[in-house]
Amino acid sequence: MIRKSILTIILTSISALMSVAVCPVAPPFLRPGDKIAVISPSSTPGKNVPGNGAAVLEQWGFTPVMGEHVLSEHRSFAGTHNQRLDDLLRALRDPEIKAIMCTRGGYGAANVLALMHPDTLKRYPKWIIGYSDITAYLSAEVSAGNMGIHANMCGRLSKTQGTDKASLTLRDMLMGIMPHYDFPGHALNHEGQARGILVGGNLSVFTDIAGSPYDFLNDDFLAQNDVILFIEDVGENFAKLDRMFHQLVLRGALSKIKALVVGRFDDCPPSRGYNDVFEMINEYVAPYGIPICYDFPTGHDEDHNYPLIEGCMVSLNITKSGVTMDFFPVH
Repeated sequence: MIRKSILTIILTSISALMSVAVCPVAPPFLRPGDKIAVISPSSTPGKNVPGNGAAVLEQWGFTPVMGEHVLSEHRSFAGTHNQRLDDLLRALRDPEIKAIMCTRGGYGAANVLALMHPDTLKRYPKWIIGYSDITAYLSAEVSAGNMGIHANMCGRLSKTQGTDKASLTLRDMLMGIMPHYDFPGHALNHEGQARGILVGGNLSVFTDIAGSPYDFLNDDFLAQNDVILFIEDVGENFAKLDRMFHQLVLRGALSKIKALVVGRFDDCPPSRGYNDVFEMINEYVAPYGIPICYDFPTGHDEDHNYPLIEGCMVSLNITKSGVTMDFFPVH
């Protein structure tokens, strides 16, 4: 009986430890001179984009390192799946490289992840920067216990020379300077306050990898953490958007998050009796009684795509007139 009681206590203690919420950790922030890999892990960028983006990183005081296949082409991808994987692995495994800037999104991230062991990102924690299709890599980072940065990429840096506000915020963020966001509200906002780990990105991309080892909305993560989800998309018809939201309902994700941040849904013309995307989304999420904000500046409109740290604890305050977001200090 004594042995059985001791075993019971040990097993109970182990179970309790396993259920403790574990927040993703921040890779080391950058210092002047640190190396940033420039790679194309999804689609091929315009031929001048990687070089122009790298020039901005250099102006910011960093040292860009170009991936071997940054301008490669294979069907719709920047090289074969294995070539793109090789560039990503080289950047991860090189101890002198402190961050990875993607040139663009597009398509193909999931193909690379399928070839990579899920523990790889856990072994090599580094800042991965990007959005759109890069959402898959950011989701994989969070699933591996790391933070990542949802932000504009080399294309935007090439266009503005890195002088726009969103780009300068990204520069500061890479060095550990956290922003305070204060943006206008929206008539559909559901007022309230929330605190939780911020995850999200392109709705099409993260719903496509649902149930995989790289899914940041997996049941364990949602059960062990307070989560704030942000979403955006571009060029999707209402039928597909409706299916994606229904998937979030069926998997129980909407019933477990603490707040929803709805970003830009560009080039999604209204149909199926809705006036716009926000009206459709509101019909899905309003019954959950959580704070919700609409038209937050994140998405494919790069003039309004402010950097967000995936996996970071944030505080969110939503009113009809405005939205504020603050990132908790990370070390």
